[in-house]
Amino acid sequence: MKTLEEAVLVELAVSENDQRAYAELVNRHQSNLRYSMRQLTNWNEALADDLTQDTFIQAFKELHRFRKEAKFSSWLYRIGYNVFLQYVRKKQLDTQSIDDDPYIANQVADPRQGDETSALHQKVAKLLSMLEPERRSVLHLFLHRQNTQQEISDIMGIPLGTVKTHINRGRSALQQSLQGWQEKTL
Repeated sequence: MKTLEEAVLVELAVSENDQRAYAELVNRHQSNLRYSMRQLTNWNEALADDLTQDTFIQAFKELHRFRKEAKFSSWLYRIGYNVFLQYVRKKQLDTQSIDDDPYIANQVADPRQGDETSALHQKVAKLLSMLEPERRSVLHLFLHRQNTQQEISDIMGIPLGTVKTHINRGRSALQQSLQGWQEKTL
C-alpha cells in the first residue's frame, strides 16, 4: 500500500470504509504530527501523544470533508492545530520556561551528534518554547515542517499577513538570542 497516492488512500477509506487505507495514512504522518505536538506542548510527550491520537480520531470522523486540492498533511495539521487550541482553551496551557520543564532541562546530549550541534538544537528548542503558542506554531510549521506561508495560513486559519509577521518577528528574536548565545560560547 505504500506506493498508493494519498488521494487514493483517502478515497478508499471514505468510500469503502477501508481501515487499512486509513492506517497507512496514519503510519505516513504520525511521527511528524507527534513531533509537532511535542513542540507545541513544550515536550510533554504524554500530552503530545494524546493530542496526536485525538487528531487522528477527529481526522477519521471528518475524512469525507477532505478536499483533494490541499495536501493531506496540511489538512491533518489544521485539525491537529485545532485540537491543540481546544486543549489550550480548556486547560489554559501556559508557555512555561524550558528550564522549568524537567524533561527538557535534564536532557542529555545525543552522543552521536557533535556537542555544538546538540547544544544549538537545544537552544533553538528552548527559545521556541518561550514564544507564545501561535508564533511558536507558525515557526514550527515554517522551519521544521517547511510548509509555505500560505499552507501555514490555511492550517492555522489565520491571515497570511499574520503568518508573515510571526515569521519575521520570530526569526528576528531567534537570531538575536542565538547571536548572543554564540558570542558567549566562543
